[in-house]
Amino acid sequence: MTDLPDSANVNTRPRGEVGESIFGTEQTDDGSFKRQENHFTARFTTGELPVEAGRYRLVVSAECGWSRRQIIVRRLLGLQDAISIAYVSGRGEDGGWVFADQPGAVDAVLGIHGLNEAYRAADPDYTGRGTVPALVDIDSGKVVTNDYHVLSLELETAWRPFQADTAPDLYPPDLRPQIDLLNQQLFDDVNNGPYKVLFATRPEAAETARQVFEARLRDYDHRLGTRRHLFGERLTDSDIRLFSTLVSFDQTYLTGYPAKLRDKALRVRQLPNLWAYLRELFQTPGFADERDTEAVGITPRADGSYLGGFGDPVLASEEPDRLAAWQEPAGREGLGGSPVTAGPGGAGTDRLWSFAY
Repeated sequence: MTDLPDSANVNTRPRGEVGESIFGTEQTDDGSFKRQENHFTARFTTGELPVEAGRYRLVVSAECGWSRRQIIVRRLLGLQDAISIAYVSGRGEDGGWVFADQPGAVDAVLGIHGLNEAYRAADPDYTGRGTVPALVDIDSGKVVTNDYHVLSLELETAWRPFQADTAPDLYPPDLRPQIDLLNQQLFDDVNNGPYKVLFATRPEAAETARQVFEARLRDYDHRLGTRRHLFGERLTDSDIRLFSTLVSFDQTYLTGYPAKLRDKALRVRQLPNLWAYLRELFQTPGFADERDTEAVGITPRADGSYLGGFGDPVLASEEPDRLAAWQEPAGREGLGGSPVTAGPGGAGTDRLWSFAY
């Protein structure tokens, strides 16, 4: 690979300094980012949606962490034949996701140019952002759920009849309260954490979000020092949620940080237990394919550039071969560990809450 300048690992089209937000309606009075709610929240486990193989199409973006979670779960559970998948790429004139990479820029199954068409089919008055992942009923062409909070849990429970015989139990009944509590913490502090930095409109809000995110990473680094996974020996839904954000953090999210925050930000690779844990998952079948590695900035595109934050190009990386770093042995085979942790849900507080499942 051609030698590139030292700045080559920095996004060539940065998002801008704090104070510029692309989501102006999702701000609090103190300048923090408050993500919009999911509009379509019907579930299979409640009987609102029928569990039928071949009926639904999962629309995702490989560059989206919320999508990545569903992509991985679908693979691990062996649901590829039961639920088809469509990848969006790019935005249309209305700002919505489009199928630009498909022949004629039309999805071959749904017959639509953009995902917003499926949102409007489901609710003509819908005015929010048409987000991915979205599950679309193929016959009606309507989005039936875009609730990424629980979609993976639905696949892990209601879709059990269609799972492979070797599928892991990612949501075991004995751990569900603890998984639910940890997943809430993961969403607030980690999965949504980089967005709270990127879309804050006040410097103090961005700095606070950065510190919370990094404190949580240090917390998990300690937790994973004696546990192979977040709950010990067993791989769970929580592990997939953590991986889905952090696999791309150093290469993509971080490149979009305002310069003052980016320069002092903690990198995932600086946390030895967390970094080894992520490498082991990355090397586990089902967690990443060639499309995924390009989408998270680990492997280059055809022109030699890498994807940076929000699809912006990055010339290259400090290390010429990013993939080689992710393929280094993790050395965690001897770890097991206890599912009992310091929290969340310590001191019996998990029994105070009512959960979804």
